[in-house]
Amino acid sequence: MGDKLLRFAGFELDQQRGELRGADGVAIRLRPKTFEMLRLFATSGGQVLTKQELMEAVWPNVHVGEDSLFQCIRELRTALGDERRQLIKLASGGGYSLMAEVLAERVAAAAVVTERPVADPVQAGPAPPTEAASVTPPHIVIGSRKRALVAAATGLCAIILAVAAAVPVWKPELLFRRAPPRVAVMPIVDASNDPRGAMMVAEVTDRLTDGFAKIQNISVVALRPSAVAGADKAGASVTSPDYEVRGELQRNDQSWTLRARIIKAGTGEVQSVVAASVNADEADAQLQQSRLVAGVGHALARRLNDVLEPNVLSARARGASAGGDKVAIEQAIASINQTTRERFGMAQSMLQKALADEPDNLDIAVALSSLQLRGIQMAWFIADEAVVVEAKANATLQQALRSKPNSIPVLEAYCRFLSATNHFVESLVTCAKALSFDPWNGPALYLIGLGQIHLGRFDDALATFRQADRYDTPPSSRWTWLLGAGWATLLKGQGEEALPWLQRSIAITSASGRSHMLLAAALYRAGRKEEAKAAIEEGLRLRPGTTRLNVSPPKGNTSPVFLEASARVVQSMVDAGLPEQ
Repeated sequence: MGDKLLRFAGFELDQQRGELRGADGVAIRLRPKTFEMLRLFATSGGQVLTKQELMEAVWPNVHVGEDSLFQCIRELRTALGDERRQLIKLASGGGYSLMAEVLAERVAAAAVVTERPVADPVQAGPAPPTEAASVTPPHIVIGSRKRALVAAATGLCAIILAVAAAVPVWKPELLFRRAPPRVAVMPIVDASNDPRGAMMVAEVTDRLTDGFAKIQNISVVALRPSAVAGADKAGASVTSPDYEVRGELQRNDQSWTLRARIIKAGTGEVQSVVAASVNADEADAQLQQSRLVAGVGHALARRLNDVLEPNVLSARARGASAGGDKVAIEQAIASINQTTRERFGMAQSMLQKALADEPDNLDIAVALSSLQLRGIQMAWFIADEAVVVEAKANATLQQALRSKPNSIPVLEAYCRFLSATNHFVESLVTCAKALSFDPWNGPALYLIGLGQIHLGRFDDALATFRQADRYDTPPSSRWTWLLGAGWATLLKGQGEEALPWLQRSIAITSASGRSHMLLAAALYRAGRKEEAKAAIEEGLRLRPGTTRLNVSPPKGNTSPVFLEASARVVQSMVDAGLPEQ
């Protein structure tokens, strides 16, 4: 079957070229081991291949851990766009299978040979000289080689001398870069007493491993079951982790609950304990798994980020704080779970008081900047105040980025700053970096979707908001991506489809009144004109003085596609009763 072209799910697997191609015929790059694993799946006739079978086939006569297998699975799912795990599925017994019909087609040899075969170096005679070789005397070539060797040696000596001179002033970490900490995601224990428990824990373990493997500054170790049980001591010692993630899955009448903790392997010290629950009656098992994993993964990733990011406070400041900064930040965030102008004011006062008590505390300063930038986005500052807040936030965040460049709260806040100041392309880059330390970060996904909306990429934005909704982390921010999904759908011209998203968001919070105005536009387009009029009236009550002229967010750096679609939405608001001026 090695000379056949394999077609499945819109893809082509060319075995002779060792190439995977998408529906557009463009090659999708895969590592050789990843390609070989995909070839195994495609030629298995849909059978489940166990982890052991895959490892023995892809790495024959080589002892590898399951982390290598998981990496290939992740790369395949990324290459195939299989985020929902519908193509490469985890079987109940722990193996994997390709869930797609595969058609084999023989390829003519002439059609695939595009290069001259390389002659065997032993049997081949001397190759005919090329034109370039025929005009270059051999002694000149040899002389060039000697000069090149001398130059290389001289350059190497210069580099060695430069390094030797610099060693006294270089810090050790600049000369010897530390390896990233290793995190072992241990198999989740099934404590559910439910027949579906075994499948659930296998999928949850796999998803949790996938998520942690996306975190930029750690290395994920997935131990074999035998190593976990202690039977493979040699293998376990080779991949000895710095931290372990352990957990149990429980089930009661109302819910599934995943309890997880991150442990410092050397000391057994528990760094963080978290739990996440989902409704047991939810029909979508994949949504249950996604939210369980995101619920614990989001909290653990942030805790790990706190542990790995250096604390820039002085010893005196740390002693004075004694954890009070975290309490202040958590209380402020809790006070705006249902965002209103009043709750925003309460949260701002809390953080301003905490910062007055600890003026050098960068974490509190960043939290205050992030909150105030949200206030700018919600139009809760007058124009002159907003300018001052933006300038102060920018200065704070630039300092924070220099001190803690990999801090999730800092990256989130800077992403919000870029979004609030209409630097949408830059915000996409910064938010993506935040996701590289917490792949389940709902606020970062929301801000990415917001940037995509303003750049006219409505389909991409809707997909991003949907992903945030599947994670639902943290639940306190749920209203934002629901609102974003409704807005993106409305901009696509789908008023009826936008309604459920907008209604779910408003059920959580009325926010600044914009939500009701978007709802009015959706209702009007759906032909429900009286309801649209009532929605506009509620929006004007929450945000008095709003007219056609000021209902839209600032237009700087926005796409013409967005401006055109936004104008149609505003016209629907006006038709529903929004004043012209």
